[in-house]
Amino acid sequence: MQNILITGCSTGIGLQTAITLRDNGYKVYPTARDEKDVESLKALGFEYARKLDVTIKEDITLAIHHIMQRDEKLDAVFNNAGYGQPGAVEDVSVDTLKEQFETNVFGLHEVTLQAMRIFREQGYGKIIQHSSVLGIISLKFRGAYNASKYAIEGLADTMRQEVLGTDIYISTINTGPVTSKFRENALKKFNANIDIDDSPFTEVYKKELKVRLENDKDNTPFNLPATSVAEIVFEIMKANKPKPRYYVTKATHILGFFKRILSTSLLDRLLNRI
Repeated sequence: MQNILITGCSTGIGLQTAITLRDNGYKVYPTARDEKDVESLKALGFEYARKLDVTIKEDITLAIHHIMQRDEKLDAVFNNAGYGQPGAVEDVSVDTLKEQFETNVFGLHEVTLQAMRIFREQGYGKIIQHSSVLGIISLKFRGAYNASKYAIEGLADTMRQEVLGTDIYISTINTGPVTSKFRENALKKFNANIDIDDSPFTEVYKKELKVRLENDKDNTPFNLPATSVAEIVFEIMKANKPKPRYYVTKATHILGFFKRILSTSLLDRLLNRI
């Protein structure tokens, strides 16, 4: 039976992926940052759920040690944990940007490093990096998140070359709009880290950005349920040689196409309207 470690399973994509893989016969080790979410996972029947905050190296080490003690192998890792920090680039402090990277990039990288040590020793393994359509194109007021996802792209693109010719595979998922608590969590970070009243964008924040983040209804075009990503992870797990990249949602396909064919100036004007 193949096993997999998944980060960020409290809700949304991580949780749905854990359920989908478990229901299809995989041994799932789901993790969450908060203990209460770990208990919720156990209540759903995930007996191997455990606490893992990707910004804490010891948590990662213990989680992987836990798997190796039980199974003496690790087949795959899905680096799903992450969040979005809204706000114009000039309103994002260095400390806030560091915090964004601690989870989305450095935490992901530490999980990857520890998994790779095992994969190199056993001679196989799959790393699934959860990027975004915003790792392909950039949208205004999402600069910190854009930058973190572009960083993931750079690391994954490089690693694919470095494992070429082995049975270790690096796959990147570029997810577009998907139903989750992403917006709710982004609102918390926006309120906590952005000085709305001391910004060139005060009016835009109050009349547009904050209103959108506070809206319970997701009217984003091409929005899909979390199962859309879970099915891709399932496809990767089944594949002997998974693809290096998977697009999820029409938005990702469309914007990825525009990135390839349009000039930078024209693409900027198009994206600025989104």
